[in-house]
Amino acid sequence: MEARTQDKLTRQAFLGNVSQGLGSLALATLLRPSSVIGGETVSGVTSLPQKAKRVIWLTMAGGPSQLETFDPKPKLAEMHGQPMPESLTKGQQIAQLQGKPLTCFGPQHPFAKFGKNAIEICSLFPMIGSVIDDICFIRSMTTDAINHDPAHMFMNTGSQIAGRPSMGAWITYGLGSEAEDLPGFVVLTSLGKGGQNQPIAARQWSSGFLPSRFQGVQLRGKGDPVLYLNNPPGVTRQQQGGDVAVITALNRRHDQIVHDPEIATRIAQYEMAFQMQASVPELVDINREGTATLERYGCQPGDGSFAANCLLARRLAERGVRFIQLYHKDWDHHGGVKEGVELKAKEIDRACMALITDLKQRGMFDSTLVVWAGEFGRTPMSQGGSGRDHHNKAMTVWLSGAGVQGGIAHGASDELGYAAVEKVTTVHDLHATMLHQLGIRHDAFSFKFQGLDARLTGVEGAKVISEILA
Repeated sequence: MEARTQDKLTRQAFLGNVSQGLGSLALATLLRPSSVIGGETVSGVTSLPQKAKRVIWLTMAGGPSQLETFDPKPKLAEMHGQPMPESLTKGQQIAQLQGKPLTCFGPQHPFAKFGKNAIEICSLFPMIGSVIDDICFIRSMTTDAINHDPAHMFMNTGSQIAGRPSMGAWITYGLGSEAEDLPGFVVLTSLGKGGQNQPIAARQWSSGFLPSRFQGVQLRGKGDPVLYLNNPPGVTRQQQGGDVAVITALNRRHDQIVHDPEIATRIAQYEMAFQMQASVPELVDINREGTATLERYGCQPGDGSFAANCLLARRLAERGVRFIQLYHKDWDHHGGVKEGVELKAKEIDRACMALITDLKQRGMFDSTLVVWAGEFGRTPMSQGGSGRDHHNKAMTVWLSGAGVQGGIAHGASDELGYAAVEKVTTVHDLHATMLHQLGIRHDAFSFKFQGLDARLTGVEGAKVISEILA
């Protein structure tokens, strides 16, 4: 009888230790997931050479006009005010211009040549021009969606249907994070002076059907970076730590009964929140950067600008965050595209240059992939006499760092900028290229969902854009 009791106690102690180990495992998967679910155990994460350790994705929300930014069209300028050739547009999907007279609308700003290869971009972006030898422009990008929310969904998840994991979630699922006390996927948003504050839904950085610990965490640029991060008056950090320990113990006991994997996520999230109480205030204190750095970016502490977020992105990257996504709103120029892009250029030009320069100076450029993209492009036809409509058949994105060739322009749209015609690329191709540089085989990187192997790059035959890689 005594032996049986001792055996029972031993087994109970063993099970208790296992449950505590599972709690530690849950925290490890959030703080340093790569130690638990690294490349050896996730399907498709192979021994491809890993050029990029992290991604900084700069989202120009609203759809920037390629014709006033990075895709020169002298022929369109010549045909300004003339009818758009019907051979290009007949039977084609057009957003708000459907069924209306289509008139050519020339570029509203001059272009200038920059860099060793004399690449033409809009003269409103001289600072980007100063680092153009580190940038690859893809002028033949296409997308499937033509309205904002589904277009954001497609750019972020590879599908217009809500509920799919975002690219940041996919990457942190596959590679984990090197951050000790910050999430592996962080989102920052900013609003320019144009004031078009179109909402960006949190589902854009959702984990979808992946475990919820891989979803993005949004940090605010103004005020408290995370709501309710600080302890209320009278509550010390030691007391808060005690509360977290008790809650964790209760969650572990509950998990022994129901065996729900999301409980491990809940445990990890409580622990992460506790860690962030110490790490986030230091992270967002950009006063520590010094006057020269702040001047390079063109920002002030706490101003919530795109420039300040670019600086925060670099600080997040230094701390091991795997995927950092910035949204800068107010690019939806159905009217006043000339004035609108001029305003946007002032808000992003210096900051983009500073980010690339800063990464190079700190030895992080070769291991950081920077991507600049909107959700779609704009029409070469006028809307309302001074603007451009949504357009999915031609847009320009650019990449920099992490083994991407600099000082080149890849692909081309037709002479009026209506459709990509040379080396046509898709959003799935862009995702495949990003994954490739991270050391991930896009066609094998999958997650079983509803009986199927789901992938970020879909099943449409995505390809790595190998021509742009060094």
